[in-house]
Amino acid sequence: MTIHREGYKTLAVVAVSLVIINLFFYIVLDTEILTLFSTLISVAFYLFILRFFRNPNRKSITDENFVISPADGTVVVIEKTNEPEYFNDQRIQVSIFMSAWNVHINWFPISGVVKYFKYHAGLFLLARNPKSSLENERTTLVVERSDGQQVLFRQIAGIVARRIVASVETGQKAEQGAEFGFIKFGSRVDILLPPEAEILVKLGDKTIGSQTKIAKLH
Repeated sequence: MTIHREGYKTLAVVAVSLVIINLFFYIVLDTEILTLFSTLISVAFYLFILRFFRNPNRKSITDENFVISPADGTVVVIEKTNEPEYFNDQRIQVSIFMSAWNVHINWFPISGVVKYFKYHAGLFLLARNPKSSLENERTTLVVERSDGQQVLFRQIAGIVARRIVASVETGQKAEQGAEFGFIKFGSRVDILLPPEAEILVKLGDKTIGSQTKIAKLH
C-alpha cells in the first residue's frame, strides 16, 4: 500500500493548515482542553485524507472476453439508455458510485485503442443524481477492441469531487487493468456497453477496480 501521487499536494496543504490551526489554539487561546481536542480531530481528519489517497497493490484481471470494473464502489444504475455524445444509439449503462471511503483510482476496463476522449466542464451535482451523467464535470472515453467492439466510460465529478484526472490521449493504446485516471473524493463512473452485452453485476453490488467482472462481450 502506497500513497497515490495525486495526493501529495493535497496532503501537504492539509498538513500545513492543521498545524496552523493547532498553533492558534495552543498560542492564542492558551486552552489545554481545546488544544487537545483540536489535535485529536486534526489527526483523525488527516488519517482520513491519507486513507483516501491510498494506492493498493493489486493484481489486475485481464480477460478480453470481459469488461472489468474501472473503479471501486457500488453499482447504482443498470439500465438501457440512449447515449447522445458518441454512439447516438441505445446502450446498456452500468454506473458505479464511489464514496469517500473507496479507492479513487480508475483503471481501463478493456484493452484496445482510445478512439475518443473529451473533457466537459459542468456542475457538481450529487454523483448519485441521474442528471450528473450529462450535467456534471466529466470526461468521456471510448476504447475500441481489436474486434471492433467499443466501450464508452465516463469519470463524473460529484458534489465534493472538484478535480478529475485522466492521463489519456486519442489514439493511445489502452491496456485492461492499467491505471488511466483519478477522481478526488466522492464521484461516479458510468460504463456504456453494447446492447448485447451480458451484465454480470446487479444493483447494490460492491465492485473492486481492475478485478470485478462487469459484463461479458459477445
